[in-house]
Amino acid sequence: MKHWRALIVLGTAQFLMVLDTSVMNVSISQLVHDFDTEVTAIQAVITLYALVMAAFMIVGGRFGDILGRRRVFLLGMAVYGTGSAVTAVAPTLWVLALGWSIVEGLGAALVLPSMAALVAESYRDRDRSVAYGVIGGLAGAGIAVGPLLGGWVTTYLTWRLVFAGEVLVVVAVLCFRKAIAEGAPSGRRPGLDVVGAVLSAAGLGLGVLGVLQSSSWGWLQPRNPPFTVLGFAPTLFVITAGVILLALFRAWERRREARGADPLVHLSLFGRPPLRSGLMTLLSQNLILLGLFFTIPLYLQVVQGFDAFQTGLRLLPVSATMLVASLGAARLGRSMGPRRVVRLALLTLMAAVVWLLATIDPVIDDAQFFGAMALLGIGMGLLASQLGNVVQSSAGEEERSEVGGLQFTAQNLGSALGTALIGSLLIGALAQAFTTHVEDDPRVSDEARRHTGIALEAGVSFVSTDQVRSAAEQVGLPPSEVKAVTDSYASAQLDGLRAAVLATGGITLASFLITRDLPTGGTARGAAEPAASEDAVGERSERGRRR
Repeated sequence: MKHWRALIVLGTAQFLMVLDTSVMNVSISQLVHDFDTEVTAIQAVITLYALVMAAFMIVGGRFGDILGRRRVFLLGMAVYGTGSAVTAVAPTLWVLALGWSIVEGLGAALVLPSMAALVAESYRDRDRSVAYGVIGGLAGAGIAVGPLLGGWVTTYLTWRLVFAGEVLVVVAVLCFRKAIAEGAPSGRRPGLDVVGAVLSAAGLGLGVLGVLQSSSWGWLQPRNPPFTVLGFAPTLFVITAGVILLALFRAWERRREARGADPLVHLSLFGRPPLRSGLMTLLSQNLILLGLFFTIPLYLQVVQGFDAFQTGLRLLPVSATMLVASLGAARLGRSMGPRRVVRLALLTLMAAVVWLLATIDPVIDDAQFFGAMALLGIGMGLLASQLGNVVQSSAGEEERSEVGGLQFTAQNLGSALGTALIGSLLIGALAQAFTTHVEDDPRVSDEARRHTGIALEAGVSFVSTDQVRSAAEQVGLPPSEVKAVTDSYASAQLDGLRAAVLATGGITLASFLITRDLPTGGTARGAAEPAASEDAVGERSERGRRR
């Protein structure tokens, strides 16, 4: 048991941070009510959390190399606990965003790369594969417990208690810090590339910000933006600015490497096919999962009217099967090879998406929905069981923190894009469907269409049919037209949800294209690590000659 103490402490940190996100997803309706805001505002807070982690994860990994991975892990836990405390007492939406999205996000950016590296440092060979399977399983457990625990606490007590409890868990982790061994220094510690850190964070931030705001700004036609560019919505211009900054980041990193200085990221890492494929698949996995976990709670809470606890109960199948599959599939990867397991996972996800599309109706069929959620969890669990080990096994010992930073950057960039992109598609499809239904309904007068057009131009949000009915009554529409507009919106809600779920299916299908370089051997480590180690030795020798 002593052998696994470090894994217990490190796994608790992983569990805590996944739990955190899943609690937020089932508390959307309550957060909207408590802070007197809209779904899009909570979507922004959720996306900002993942965005902060994605933007600073590479920097967090580099801090692990500079200051020591154990020290940065513990520092990150302290920062994370501080953010949880602020979130628990947040009086306004802005304080919630500060505590949860920013402070907790920065804490997680320090914790997660160091955690991945410490797992690899603490265990070798078969034990390492088991350890990453457990980490994946605990991620599944966090997703499993989050909706149910968060839903129950949110419905019958207050969501704030979850974050107060997180503070206690952080304190417990810090008390058992001695279980984590301090790794021996491995040569000269690198310096921090400040310019690279700024360029990478700003580039990632602007790119995701543009995608997030597309639902309210519009993609080309201005909807409700704070400004326009040559008469167009600023969305694509903001995204383009992010791409330009990332291109500058790449050029800057190449320049630093050519001069023999320490870059923020060794771009040669992306030349390793298993690592590159593993990172892209991680991004895709989290884009799909977080996109669905933003869409499905809206269907359950806004359309079906379920409270947070009822929502958590209906999400339990996906969480439970993900936990079981992620724990059990590590052995499957050793016999079939990671590529086959990942492709099997994507096929399972495609079947789950098709099944889920068939369940989105005005009245939910609980049995069909249960089956779709269970299948979705199996697919996600199969992915979670393989990708962490594939990525870390593609790195040499000195590269653990750097690769850990890339691993969780991909994961959290996928989470941010999942919430932002799928949320944007959902709102866009809702607006388009609502306009079409109103235009085609003979019961709706020109005056009602005019009011609807004005409301859509001012910005659209995913609200309940009761709110639409009240708004229609307030502008003085007769009862027959109030019913017609409300019916049109109810149909548009389902159309928007189906479009969002269908988009995740398209992403799942496209993900097959990025799996070809995943290891095919009996284990990820056996297939990937020899080449990685050879590259790492070459890079270290080259850096030594430069110095």
